[in-house]
Amino acid sequence: MGPVGLSQLLQLKRGCTSMKIESYKIELSNMRLYAYHGVLPQENVVGAWYIVDLTVTVDNVDSISSDNLDSTINYAAIYDVVREEMKINSKLLEHVCGRIMSKLFERFSSIVAAEISLKKETPPLGGDGLSSAVRIKAVR
Repeated sequence: MGPVGLSQLLQLKRGCTSMKIESYKIELSNMRLYAYHGVLPQENVVGAWYIVDLTVTVDNVDSISSDNLDSTINYAAIYDVVREEMKINSKLLEHVCGRIMSKLFERFSSIVAAEISLKKETPPLGGDGLSSAVRIKAVR
């Protein structure tokens, strides 16, 4: 069974029951990473904790019926992309998100859409318990 588009529906049959898969998403939530992003000089020296939430929509639903890792995207490989891109210092959270998304689309051809949220815990804004975040959605 080869890759199918999201507009096409895969029918799985078990006995008298059939279902149609309309979308297939992989989510990695609460990835907590320490990194050095920010405009202020001390942010690049001291660093901060960041929380990354990522959802990718995949057009290859073969793994649902095959139970074969080769027919999906390995979650660890997605995490590796996020972790490696977070190691590269940037001034803007938007830039970090853009790099992560670009790398995911480049590396995994079955990703048709993605959404990422990158939250910086305790940014230097003078507020107690404050966090700042950006959220970006992209499609192929």
